[in-house]
Amino acid sequence: MSTQTSDLLAAAAPRTVEVVRGISDDHLDLPTPCSDYLVRDLLNHLFQVVVNFQALAKKRQVEWAEKPDHLGDGWRDRFEAETGRLVAAWSDPSTLEGVSPGMGLPQSVVGGMVLLDLTVHGWDLAVATGQSYHPAPEAVAELHALVEQLGPTARKMGVFAEPVPLATPTGATTAELTHLLTQTGRTPTWPQTP
Repeated sequence: MSTQTSDLLAAAAPRTVEVVRGISDDHLDLPTPCSDYLVRDLLNHLFQVVVNFQALAKKRQVEWAEKPDHLGDGWRDRFEAETGRLVAAWSDPSTLEGVSPGMGLPQSVVGGMVLLDLTVHGWDLAVATGQSYHPAPEAVAELHALVEQLGPTARKMGVFAEPVPLATPTGATTAELTHLLTQTGRTPTWPQTP
């Protein structure tokens, strides 16, 4: 990534935090563009990502098999606090050096992966709960190369669906986000109306 990971995370995180703060308890059982996840499931997944990638910044092993429920009292405030810790964890330039012992990928790629999750799942949660979402343009621009790099493996592992062919709307930000979403297998016009 040509821009410091922590700068990109600092730009992206508040936009996802804003979406999370806009989720009411009535939204938790709604479907999301991630077909296996209701809103509550996706929130718990994103919480786990934000917490685990703090440890990955320090090149520590993390546990993905456990699926804790993060949605107890004060979960919106805790999500904001954890995203702040995530940005801080990646602020040391040494976090980008070497290979992640837990993931076997360059640390720069690992940092990009959490940026991707914050950005794309921010959109997933926003559209699932009827909110507007305006991702950090600098983050979206940086993520295209990462998605192209990770795409074939991510599709084999079921992390991304196949790219969705879709006409690109006008407007630079909209077009950039649309391209990113379609390359991760999302339909930017979700939900589809029959």
